[in-house]
Amino acid sequence: MPYHKNKQQAFEAAQQGTMEAKEWYDHLVKSDADYGSQLHHLKQEVNEAFEQINNALEVASEKQRKQLEQFRHDLQEIVEEVNMYE
Repeated sequence: MPYHKNKQQAFEAAQQGTMEAKEWYDHLVKSDADYGSQLHHLKQEVNEAFEQINNALEVASEKQRKQLEQFRHDLQEIVEEVNMYE
């Protein structure tokens, strides 16, 4: 596979992972009976997204790097928000 394709795929995986984590966070309801289960799943999604971002950063272009740093920042905000309620 060409190098640039790997770079694009790594970026897209990080982007997708971040979007999925945000989606889980948006649907997290503290009053739900299964809140603990939802929270556990959210944490898994966030951890996977951080891994995907780190992998993508290894091969990212400068433009992608800025976006990946924004994804990382967004995820960090989710982590901080969730930790305030625990």
